[in-house]
Amino acid sequence: QVQLVESGGGLVQAGGSLRLSCAASGRIMSITTMAWFRQAPGKEREFVAAITWSGDNTYYADSVKGRFTISRDNAKSTVYLQMNSLKPEDTAVYHCAIKSSFRSTMTPSAYAYWGQGTQVTVSS
Repeated sequence: QVQLVESGGGLVQAGGSLRLSCAASGRIMSITTMAWFRQAPGKEREFVAAITWSGDNTYYADSVKGRFTISRDNAKSTVYLQMNSLKPEDTAVYHCAIKSSFRSTMTPSAYAYWGQGTQVTVSS
């Protein structure tokens, strides 16, 4: 049983920063790519960023490029999301996930394990 626990969310003013963390535990047979997705009320879950096991490759949604940075610490089985220059449209519940298939990295269906999420609210 794999568990993912996110933390670091909160309320911040536009232009501010937050750092999200996602700790993985349990029977982790093989961790490959890990990612962050977000879901705002009434909207579909959308891809934010992903990072491969080695950390050599990262992927970002166009809406967060240049503002967000994903990183990981494999010794701690933890992935991070540094979010700078936050905008009100970044408000959402942020979920981390572990990729389990060869489907597109940006597709939610490619991920089998999900955390409960952490709320990020950006005020204008």
